[in-house]
Amino acid sequence: MNITLRQAIVQRVQNKSNDELQEVIEDSIGGEERVLPGLGVLFEIIWQHSEATIQNQLVETLKEHLE
Repeated sequence: MNITLRQAIVQRVQNKSNDELQEVIEDSIGGEERVLPGLGVLFEIIWQHSEATIQNQLVETLKEHLE
């Protein structure tokens, strides 16, 4: 069975509690570059399931911290 990197990342975090998900995110931030694709997949899920106001807020936060 071949699964994509995206599927593997989703499977890794499925059925985790809120605290466990937060720990995965916090442990990945500022860590090794090999975890960046995982954060990208998690961000993709957040983005796809957020309303426009939340998306705009995320973009504003990003913009503020890129300047």
